Parts: sequence; structure tokens; C-alpha cells
Amino acid sequence: MAEEIILTAEGREKLESELAKLKNVDLKDVAEQIKSARELGDLSENADYHQARERQGFVAGRIAEIEYTLSHSRLAEKNGDSGIVAIGSQVVLKSSEGDENYEIVGATEADPLAGKISVSSPIAKAIFGHKVGDKVPVETPSGEVEFEIKKIG
Repeated sequence: MAEEIILTAEGREKLESELAKLKNVDLKDVAEQIKSARELGDLSENADYHQARERQGFVAGRIAEIEYTLSHSRLAEKNGDSGIVAIGSQVVLKSSEGDENYEIVGATEADPLAGKISVSSPIAKAIFGHKVGDKVPVETPSGEVEFEIKKIG
């Protein structure tokens, strides 16, 4: 059985938008590039043709990947104002190094540099289900760090 993928509404919309662009713009652009390259003649040494075919493979692969993700995913349930950390929650955590802001998202949406951490990350696993004021120990590569949940949005 395929693994279920959990997405936030924002993550699903982003994938749907990317899929539409890939199908409606990128595939057509690549087809035009291939057509133009073919018109140049000998394909065996035609770098433009080979580059366009490679791009076509990438676009087709990305389309398949997004379609798979969308067909095997479910939307994260809205947390509402329950005050409990869940997928889709935006949290402010306090540690000895200061405050850190995170959004808890599904694995396919994770982007740590943008503050979006996967529900399966050590921090998200540790704080999942907790509420404001809870102090939660998190095992990190550099040792255990205690976080206090300051805000859940």
C-alpha cells in the first residue's frame, strides 16, 4: 500500500499551481524547443536537441511526481484554536539561544530555511500534541535542547 502523504492546504495549492504550469507552459515550451532543434538537421550532434529532450524528461518526471503526491495525499485537519501543536500550526519556541519560529508541515512541503519543518523532524515530533507553556526536550545532533512553546497559531 502506498504511503499516505499529508499536505497543508497551502502546500496542496502550491503543487496544483506548479502542475498546471508544467503542463500548460513548460511542456509546450519544450516541445517547441525540440521542434526548432529538429529543423536544424543532424540530431546526433545537435546539443540544443539533446538539451531539450533532457528537459522534457525532467518536466515529465516532475509532473508524474506531483500527480503521485496529489493522488496519495490528504489535507491536514485544521487545528483551529485548539491550542495544540499539529500539522499546519505556526509555533514560536523559546530555547537558550532565543526564539525560533516554525510552521509544522508535511514531509513534501518541508523547507527548513523558510521555517517550514516536517512533521517527522525531531523538533516537530517532540512538540506535536503539546500546548503553550509546555517545556519539551528535543534530542538534536549536538545534544538535548529544551524548548518552551510560547505561541501556537
